[in-house]
Amino acid sequence: MSDAPDLTNLVDLAAARFGGTVVAVNDEFFAFAERMLLPEPPIVRPGVFTERGQWTDGWETRRRRDLPGSDWAIIRLGSPGIAHAVTVDTTHFTGNAPGAVEVHGATLPGYPSAAEVAEESVAWVPLVPRTPIVPDAANVLPVADQGRTRITHLRLTIHPDGGVARLRVHGTVVPDPRMFDRVTSDLAAAYLGGVVVAASDMHYGDRHNLNASGEARAMGEGWETRRRRGDGHDWAVVRLATQGTIVRAEVDTRHFRGNAPRAVALWAADNPDLLDPDDVTAITEWYPMLPRTR
Repeated sequence: MSDAPDLTNLVDLAAARFGGTVVAVNDEFFAFAERMLLPEPPIVRPGVFTERGQWTDGWETRRRRDLPGSDWAIIRLGSPGIAHAVTVDTTHFTGNAPGAVEVHGATLPGYPSAAEVAEESVAWVPLVPRTPIVPDAANVLPVADQGRTRITHLRLTIHPDGGVARLRVHGTVVPDPRMFDRVTSDLAAAYLGGVVVAASDMHYGDRHNLNASGEARAMGEGWETRRRRGDGHDWAVVRLATQGTIVRAEVDTRHFRGNAPRAVALWAADNPDLLDPDDVTAITEWYPMLPRTR
């Protein structure tokens, strides 16, 4: 039985498209830390050099040699929440990956500056203890139970130096409840805590693309099923960020020119007390919200 955490319905709290950003870093001599938060898989460009050396798709620090300490980067999460696992992806870093990493989280009010988040007075909570990692691999590291608390910032420490291609913070969004107070919000949005918990098929596109932030840049950033040859229809179920009254629904089919659905219908359910909020089979009553519409 695998000890790997289940990442199925977790979102990347640090994703750049959610607004995740690097607010402080002690060294980025070879490559900028912001690249760790990009959504695309890391690539390699053999033979491409910059004024700082070989081009690398990720964050890379200089060699510390005999200097004491380790390198670090502090990220403001795009959405505050509870982290369940962290992926430190060292793809293409074959001879210059860190020997080990360490991850901490903190809850900080407002928008503190780089100097403020780097102060020693910040109360950092350990999420992942110092752990050896593998070069040229996606290292999935579970968060310790004591680290399962709401955080707004994350500090990645690499021992002693090296490169990280991508950083993913898999968790559940815990937004400030004041965001829903007397305003119209997108209750399905992932950055507010909405999760696409199930779908009939994901042959060509991940269901979690349905409620991702921003506009899709191409068809591949949407949800697409295989062509159905039997009876029935394809479907997806979204657990909303919070209970609410729906006043408008938007179904965006841009980029789907020859494969958009012929029609859509929307159904709703109100089951806030489910023991497992992701178990759609436990929902016994649905009521129509939007009839079949072309």
